[in-house]
Amino acid sequence: MKGKVYLVGAGPGDYKLLTLKGLECVQKADVIVYDRLANENYLKEAKPNCEFIYVGKVSSNHTLPQEDINRVIADKAKEGKIVTRLKGGDPYVFGRGGEEGELLKEEGIEFEVVPGITSAIGGLCYAGIPITHRDYASSFHVITGHLREDDKENPEINWNALANTNGTLVFLMGVANLQKISSNLIKEGKSKDTPVALISWATRYNQRVVTSTLENVYETAIKEGVKPPTLIVVGEVVGLRDKLNFFENKPLFSKRVIVTRSRTQSSSLVEKISDLGGNPIEIPTIKIDKIENNIELENEINNIKDYTYLVLTSKNGVDIFFDKLDEMGLDSRALANLKVCAIGSATAKEIKNRGIKADIVPEKFVAEYLFEELKTILKSTDKVLIPRAKNARDYLVDKIGEICEVKEVHTYETVVDSTRKDEVLELLNQNNADYITFASSSTVKNFVEIIGEENIDKLNNIKVISIGPITTKTIKELGLSLYKEAEVATIDGMISTIIEDK
Repeated sequence: MKGKVYLVGAGPGDYKLLTLKGLECVQKADVIVYDRLANENYLKEAKPNCEFIYVGKVSSNHTLPQEDINRVIADKAKEGKIVTRLKGGDPYVFGRGGEEGELLKEEGIEFEVVPGITSAIGGLCYAGIPITHRDYASSFHVITGHLREDDKENPEINWNALANTNGTLVFLMGVANLQKISSNLIKEGKSKDTPVALISWATRYNQRVVTSTLENVYETAIKEGVKPPTLIVVGEVVGLRDKLNFFENKPLFSKRVIVTRSRTQSSSLVEKISDLGGNPIEIPTIKIDKIENNIELENEINNIKDYTYLVLTSKNGVDIFFDKLDEMGLDSRALANLKVCAIGSATAKEIKNRGIKADIVPEKFVAEYLFEELKTILKSTDKVLIPRAKNARDYLVDKIGEICEVKEVHTYETVVDSTRKDEVLELLNQNNADYITFASSSTVKNFVEIIGEENIDKLNNIKVISIGPITTKTIKELGLSLYKEAEVATIDGMISTIIEDK
């Protein structure tokens, strides 16, 4: 089998700034070779058993020299593997992708280059600085900030030309040489009052922007403790930042939110937090184990015409039930004689995605409120089917059973996911989160089981957000300190609670 290499630009850091083609390369790779500035969340998109090789570089501290990185990429391709080289920004904008491509060509290895959004443009955009503007700059110039360590001039950098252009100057990887950069520009005639911006961790939740003038920028950087990775922007366009700064005005900008849900359920909450400028920290506390070869469920579906109500309590329950229908050669028409009930808007939405609009969705998304609606319409002759989790609360089954016949079928089980205990404890020890969200009682119980009751006090400085009253009750019973409960028991309700917190 012949291998192939994709040199992929991962963009400046925001997860959604990877191109569709770049994502495809991540998803089909056998090996991913990635650097420090590539968003590590892209690795979650890789296929099972994909090999990850970290070759991150910090200034003057390289995990692997560039020559060794070239060699790793080539050797893995020669093993017949698809290799995705994931590089921050664009592969050919000071990413040394050209050198990697040259070696691959020399050794007869097929490769493609997938461009990425360079931080020189995307990073400025997220800082509210347009790299060009017809009133201020009709050109831009991207320059390496890696200067010679001795006092000799870099022959490839024409400081006089740079100093006397009216275009925007962007220096990448140059914060360590900030004093040399500013003094060289001033020496060659650039006005000492020229606006300068220093953009650290551009496009990420922890983006930080410091502004100054060319004359004072070095002292400002020292005073503000500016560290790599930082972009240096020189030009009048910096003055537009106050008008155009959209990213740092997002409602969750800089907020770090721990998301405790099953890995399959967390995507919606994670995406919403990211889109609002926050940093979602995924800590799956439960795994969903589907009950395989579920003969009991098949039997009830075969006898579905005997039922008058179908109650679905979660997105997982919906997926498993309708997948079983499909597996048995049936579709939503098999439910024509039933009234379908859903606990929660997310559950109702998933049912709708399967072609059915739920007949009953309680105002508040808990079993008690569903029963309040059902008890006014259920008759003794009704028969209710409830396919749901094995370890769900008994309340609904018990209360419906007092009125009519009810059949509970277990379709899946939630189990503790303790694989990341060390990571969670380290996160809590570092006090590296502002909020922690709990979307069900099981996530609370499992989280406490994972960290141990002796470590509950590590949450003292983190604001605990509950999705609703049942979850809140569990939080208090287990000794956690509740900060706020969502007014509406939905993911959006939890998000609103965090946004409104001042």
